[in-house]
Amino acid sequence: MSQDAFSHPRCFPRKLPSPTRTQVASRATKIGRVFVRNFGIAAFRQARKSTQGDSFDSVKSLARPLRMTFEELGATFMKFGQLLASSPGVFGEAISNEFRSCLDTGPIVSPEEVRDIVENDLGMALEDAFSSFDMYPIGRASIAVVHKATTRQGREVAVKILRPGIETRVATDLDLMQPLMELVARYTGEEIAGAMLQLLEGFREQMAEELDLRNEARAMVNYRSLLTKVDLPLIVVPEPIYELSGQKVLTMEFLRGVAIDDLGAIEKMGHDPSAIIDQMVKAFFLTALRWGFFHGDVHAGNLLMLEDGRIGILDWGIVGRLDPDTHRFFRKIIEASLGDESAWTDVTDYFLKVYGPAVSEVLGLEGDELVQMVRTLMEPILTKPFGEISLSELIQGPRKQAEKARGLEAQKMTVRRVWQRFAEQRRIREIALEHGGLSSDFDRQAFLLSKQLMYFERYGKLFHSNASLLSDIGFFKSVLADMEASPD
Repeated sequence: MSQDAFSHPRCFPRKLPSPTRTQVASRATKIGRVFVRNFGIAAFRQARKSTQGDSFDSVKSLARPLRMTFEELGATFMKFGQLLASSPGVFGEAISNEFRSCLDTGPIVSPEEVRDIVENDLGMALEDAFSSFDMYPIGRASIAVVHKATTRQGREVAVKILRPGIETRVATDLDLMQPLMELVARYTGEEIAGAMLQLLEGFREQMAEELDLRNEARAMVNYRSLLTKVDLPLIVVPEPIYELSGQKVLTMEFLRGVAIDDLGAIEKMGHDPSAIIDQMVKAFFLTALRWGFFHGDVHAGNLLMLEDGRIGILDWGIVGRLDPDTHRFFRKIIEASLGDESAWTDVTDYFLKVYGPAVSEVLGLEGDELVQMVRTLMEPILTKPFGEISLSELIQGPRKQAEKARGLEAQKMTVRRVWQRFAEQRRIREIALEHGGLSSDFDRQAFLLSKQLMYFERYGKLFHSNASLLSDIGFFKSVLADMEASPD
């Protein structure tokens, strides 16, 4: 595979500011106050229901105050809320449904601040850049707002504007959240805590890229160019307008449509979403396989069902760029799932290379048994119909095998049992940390790939439950064959 196959759009991560002690203390105080207020209400309601003899759903009782807390705190917390909203297969339907509003909810930026940011970034008066500009946003995401406007040439556009002071807010949140997540992951070893820590560790780098909208514009141009080389007519990426864009402002083609999970609106439009989901999945795998490049945040807030029956893919602030080793690993998984039995050994060997003896020692498996376990966990996710798969099984699989190897799986859920489980999971994490696999480039990239599969699982269950990720075997085999024939 030539290096040209891994060429990615130029990217300039911005250095996040170092928050002062005063800023950290102020933010920590607010976080504490918001958590106490929202969860205090939940605790009161639970106690009241208990005294009245009513049943109480503990998951729902925590989901609502947590969502309210995330929305009030905004910024980094909303990013985590988006992950929860889009991954019911991992976090459960109750939590995901509660967090749905996090996909496009946030405070409005004042007209004065909007004007100031646009004019300073573009170097011209707002009226000189746009003939009309709606000051009420059409989108309010975690780090930016989006306004509809019309250029001086009469073209309808969407204008994405970074929230004022977002760099310092994100940097402060990360400084506060990192030690907390590390503590929970280290002392419990819980899969969800570990997954959130993985997300957080890659988050600082991703946010450094996302807080310069010129990176997003280049990613959009790059993906639009890739779409000219493939037959995926239902996929649309808006065209950025460079002369009206900068570091904090991104002006792009306006796409008219509805969110991909707005079932009522899609039904009224009369389009078949299953065909669109099929093509979106193909686009993701094709570009990731062929060029090691993919959209890294395909939650429902970033996908629009357009009026003409196509799907618009928005928000290219987070993109995946696979290094050659991870790219090769990803390809081997696809080859294995398409029937190449020997590729499962290659996949397992790479896990051993990255995570070291922790894999065999903790799971109590070696050789063919270990290969079979890796296959048993990963193959169904790619080959079984969406209606039959669960990514939570993939995440929990290694822990269950470790418990089985030590005779813990059959024990009753007692305090001693919970402590043993935490101790075992903590040991697994410590061994992997010692070898350097956790927090490695491969670890972060693999998690970013897995995160997209969480999103696809949800869309598949909604619209395409009888199909699998790799249901069109001929398509994927042709992609692999093309890579062999023309590696550039």
